[in-house]
Amino acid sequence: MKCVLFYHAFTSCWNNGNAHFLRGYARELHALGHEVVVFEPVDGWSRLNAIRESASQALQDIRRLFPGISIRRYDASLDFDEALDGADLVVVHEWNSPDVIGQIGYRRAHGAPFTLLFHDTHHRAVTAPDELAQFDLDAFDGVLAFGEVLRQIYMNLGWADRAYTWHEAADTAMYHPLPHIERTDDLVWIGNWGDGERSAELNEFLVEPVAELKLSASVYGVRYSDAALQTIQAAGIRYGGWLPAHWASVAFAGARATVHVPRGPYVRSLPGIPTIRVFEALACGIPLISAPWSDVEGLFPDGAYLQAASGEEMKRALRSVLDDREMSAAMLAAGLRTIRERHTCRHRAQQLVGIVEAIRTSADSSRPLRYIGASA
Repeated sequence: MKCVLFYHAFTSCWNNGNAHFLRGYARELHALGHEVVVFEPVDGWSRLNAIRESASQALQDIRRLFPGISIRRYDASLDFDEALDGADLVVVHEWNSPDVIGQIGYRRAHGAPFTLLFHDTHHRAVTAPDELAQFDLDAFDGVLAFGEVLRQIYMNLGWADRAYTWHEAADTAMYHPLPHIERTDDLVWIGNWGDGERSAELNEFLVEPVAELKLSASVYGVRYSDAALQTIQAAGIRYGGWLPAHWASVAFAGARATVHVPRGPYVRSLPGIPTIRVFEALACGIPLISAPWSDVEGLFPDGAYLQAASGEEMKRALRSVLDDREMSAAMLAAGLRTIRERHTCRHRAQQLVGIVEAIRTSADSSRPLRYIGASA
């Protein structure tokens, strides 16, 4: 197939965790023999912020790390007919503008022969449905939802059998163990502080345990307020700033443990959806301890990671992992095995090809889908 993918950003992952998986499955589609063309806006906020951080080298690295993928930047003058010419599959990620989504949908509605899929990897279907209602998805052939609970929301909005659960996964060409790197930190955490969605949880499950256990710890990410920086520095935690995704495996390799602190909307409204960092950390071979979240889909078997119900439990779990080498090694092995057997981007690329084949062989493959803003 010729696969044309529209992303907010491919070259930049600044505050854009979606890029990790989007890059990974694009890589694997190409490895499976498909032609892959990626479009990203020239003025996307993720890319512009990365440039402001003087990270031009990190952006340039992406073309080298993803050979064979055609990356095209566009502005308001983009000729959509030319961009979509010859496409067999078009995937539009939800961090695109309503205009881009409408332009592509218009061409599908007026006879373009490609299969058109909308890829949703956010919680706003439940937290900000009005934003999603701006998108005209009438002509789309299906929705790729990054969790079963999100797929059910689309089904309730009238998408019936045309919404598919398509979880994120680890790009194992990028995220894998680096045994030659010495583990000098007790703990590393990679994530953005953000807009207050999990400030209390970060304090309880990350900052306070590190401070009370007097651990050697580093954190990386963006959107840390002055108050957040003061909090982590008072706990003795080193702040490393923005860490481009393709450097994360080195950070994971240099620590003996990491933690998963999910955002509140996912815990409360979208159970079963972990952050991409869970897949990546396990793929890098680092023991992981998670704050509460519900793995209702059974993505990870017992032993792949530990879960702590409170800050006190987090402290006990961290102490156990750091002190018990046998336990740590068993967790590392179980996590790696889980990723390699179930959750690589190759698995997801193969699943996507199967979804496209199912849509194309469906008796009603050209049936218009209900506009997401309409009542079910």
